[in-house]
Amino acid sequence: MEKNRRMTRQKKIILELLRSTNTHPTAEWIYEKARERIPEISLGTVYRNLNLLKELGEIMELSFGGAYKCYDGIPVNHYHYRCRICHRVYDVDMPLVDQLSKLTETGDGHRIETHRLEFSGVCSACLAAGALDREDAG
Repeated sequence: MEKNRRMTRQKKIILELLRSTNTHPTAEWIYEKARERIPEISLGTVYRNLNLLKELGEIMELSFGGAYKCYDGIPVNHYHYRCRICHRVYDVDMPLVDQLSKLTETGDGHRIETHRLEFSGVCSACLAAGALDREDAG
């Protein structure tokens, strides 16, 4: 495990890419961007390093059902908004409601350590592009 803690060039670049964007990219997007700096990097290396960075608590992996995953360079719990039209994921700028975890503890012996909240709808870019109008017409 100590070997995995070492900050390799690949890990460093992947982490820099994630922390330099306010989007929540897929591994494929990260791979394409990383190839601009390390042309010989493989998609497998990107996935392996994303998993290691997640295990080390440096990034968050967001799963939205099925195989669709994206990654977040902010490793602390925060809320997200996902557009159902373009599927982009945005951070929601609001404080964590810690009381939610306490309210859901039922007294049956389990302990909630964290929670994840996701809002969904249609983002402003899709609304401005008339996505709902096309959806209503179709």
